[in-house]
Amino acid sequence: MKRIHLIILTTAVLFTAGSCKKWLDINTDPSNPQVATAEMLLSPIQWQISATTANDYRFLFKTVQNWSSISADNNWETHGYEPTLDNGGAIWRMLYITSGPNLELLIKEARENQKWTFAGIGYALKAFGFQLATDLHGPIILDQAFDTTRLFFNYQDQPEVYARVREWVDSSIACFTRTDALNYSSSLASADLIYKGDRDKWRKFAYAILAQQYSHLVKKANFATQYADSVVKYVDLSFTSAQEDATILAGNTSSSDMNVFSPGAALNLVNPTAVQTLTGRISQPILSMLTGGVRGTPTPSPTASTDPRLKRMIAADPVDGIYKAIVPTMGDATAGKRVPLVWGYIPPEKNTYDGKYLYYPASPYPILSYSQLQFAKAEALFIKNETGAAHQAYINGINGHMQFVNLYGSPVDPKITQTEIDDYMSSSEVAQTDGELQLSDIMTQKYIAQWGWAGMETFNDLRKYDYDTAVFKNLYFYQPEDLYPTNLGKLCYRFRPRYNSEVVWNKTELAKWKGTDPNYNTYPTWAMTPDQ
Repeated sequence: MKRIHLIILTTAVLFTAGSCKKWLDINTDPSNPQVATAEMLLSPIQWQISATTANDYRFLFKTVQNWSSISADNNWETHGYEPTLDNGGAIWRMLYITSGPNLELLIKEARENQKWTFAGIGYALKAFGFQLATDLHGPIILDQAFDTTRLFFNYQDQPEVYARVREWVDSSIACFTRTDALNYSSSLASADLIYKGDRDKWRKFAYAILAQQYSHLVKKANFATQYADSVVKYVDLSFTSAQEDATILAGNTSSSDMNVFSPGAALNLVNPTAVQTLTGRISQPILSMLTGGVRGTPTPSPTASTDPRLKRMIAADPVDGIYKAIVPTMGDATAGKRVPLVWGYIPPEKNTYDGKYLYYPASPYPILSYSQLQFAKAEALFIKNETGAAHQAYINGINGHMQFVNLYGSPVDPKITQTEIDDYMSSSEVAQTDGELQLSDIMTQKYIAQWGWAGMETFNDLRKYDYDTAVFKNLYFYQPEDLYPTNLGKLCYRFRPRYNSEVVWNKTELAKWKGTDPNYNTYPTWAMTPDQ
């Protein structure tokens, strides 16, 4: 956190030096603005969400078994971490350094100038960012987050952060009820990479944050009697179809603004040759789920599936037509190193990847979806024993993900047809009645719908059911010897705070929360415990 102080201090010095010159006090140059406006700040802040979450997700995807490494992974796939690196700390850095201070400026400038649409977006993004950070790390810096007079910072635990997130959501919604001082539709259309300034969709996004937050509290004693109703209420106030999903648009004009997971992107997060990453391979759970494993037995060495999402989400080996995957922690040695990247295989007539599913250059980057919210609603209703309504939300969730695949999947692949959807929906992989419906039906389908993009929400789902393979069908079941040595046989329930800012600069505060314990990553966060 010391870096925040240094960055802002440096900026202040630069502005002070510039003000001494006053540029001859003649006039101002519109191409060299002296004040950062909301219009200038919004796009970079939104793009940082995609770049930052993707950076952390390349590790989190291993922990939640979305992706695997080509070599046996002894860190993230074993629910461990890299103790002296910042890997897994990108969201922390975004919140407090790269975007957080700019987001504060955006909200302040927007409020002062009655740009209420910008202010509402700012509060929604602030709530979203703090929710991500506390769900990933547990206790985080809250009240002192942007105090530039401090070098060391105190943490606050999840109950306080959750409450503050709700306050920011309320502030966001209140802003959307107010009239902007001027018509900012043109600037919003260019600055807002998510909804182009559409207030109605942003309001629904804010409600989606609340729906997800309450859905994390399944372990609480009053979930069925209180929080479940809140999940249903806010889901119903949120997205009505996949067309309203929150996605960050990719410019795709260069490597710096294409989809951050795609071939050729500047971040190169799925580099197939870099020794340090060798990741982004298909992991066995998703392949099993897409080939008969949701309610039955997965097809061995599959070449096709009733589930039409299989060939849109994963590439088959062009040599033998078989879909292949890696068992978590085991690497690709037994498969002859033929398991594809999430990009697929290099087409025979080319020397570069086209990209697959959500991982092609022009793909929007999803951050919240109608489908995942419908599954959250189904889960809440199922726990309340309202199985009829739960079944309808479950069906909505599956259909919503079919829409999602068609909207955001690679243009190289054909759209899922209604016939394919109907065949799957009438198959044994889908619970046909509310009497058949099980919690595992809901949560396994939600895992599929979130695969490869919603790393944080999948992490929340797995932890609140303690990685139960009876709830998430075909999730890899860990033996104690599979796990990271310092985990003491326990699974991961949080990521450690960012190494350079916290372990190096803020270690005294970290120690107060047992954050220096080698197995701190196995301690359940407040949301994942029965404690009220």
